[in-house]
Amino acid sequence: MEFCDECGSMMKTDGDVWVCNNCGNEADRDTADEAHMTSTAAREESEVVDMSDVDDSEIGPTTTVICPECGHDRARYEMKQIRSADESETRFFTCTDCGHKWREDDH
Repeated sequence: MEFCDECGSMMKTDGDVWVCNNCGNEADRDTADEAHMTSTAAREESEVVDMSDVDDSEIGPTTTVICPECGHDRARYEMKQIRSADESETRFFTCTDCGHKWREDDH
């Protein structure tokens, strides 16, 4: 992956040069440097994991939180970074009683 020196956007290859889709800047390709790059196209697809035999109590930690659907006070949770890196993580909850799913993020 190469980034534009002018605007910072990701560049794509076009023959012997890298081209920025944003500003049109071009840079010569360096095959020695590119040998260290990894292409996602070369990776194999991962297998689907069957979670049907896993007990709910074995899936993630739980916390005390009120389910907006049924009012139960326990839920499994996980945290994911879905916005930019300078924003806090989003918490995803699943009620241990009714299975309702919801999210909570800081505003």
